[in-house]
Amino acid sequence: MTNTVIGVFNTRQDAENATYKLRNEGFNTENISIVGGSSDDAESSDNAGASDNISNGVTAGTILGGVAGLLIGAGTFAIPGLGVVAAAGPLAGLISGAVTGGVVGALVDLGIPENESKGYEDHIKTGKYILTVKTEGDNVDAVKSVISNYGATDVNVY
Repeated sequence: MTNTVIGVFNTRQDAENATYKLRNEGFNTENISIVGGSSDDAESSDNAGASDNISNGVTAGTILGGVAGLLIGAGTFAIPGLGVVAAAGPLAGLISGAVTGGVVGALVDLGIPENESKGYEDHIKTGKYILTVKTEGDNVDAVKSVISNYGATDVNVY
């Protein structure tokens, strides 16, 4: 059975480090996603320069750093009520296809209940980063361990 493991990171660097560790442990990067954005209330060096206007030249690279090149489908999206969001991995494709659902719709597509997806979207609004990993059930504990060791909070399995 395939599960989605999700964790919330306070910094882009911690999310990226967890991604690199997962890749080095043999997890397929096509099953790993990172999504993060910016907030007027939570500006930090990790997302400085991002704004609610995608035309200001924000790229996935400026929000997601070097990991954007590692994961498939990196891109930035302007989502009403959320602002500019950068996503890499399967979530990038799901967000771009979920015109009305945005991040919540993309997370629901990964099997995360809608009410909990809204909570993850709230984390993104405050400048945090969400990392998701689709994996087989026997790898869930290993993924949880890696992302927890790199500072993830709200680690859950769906």
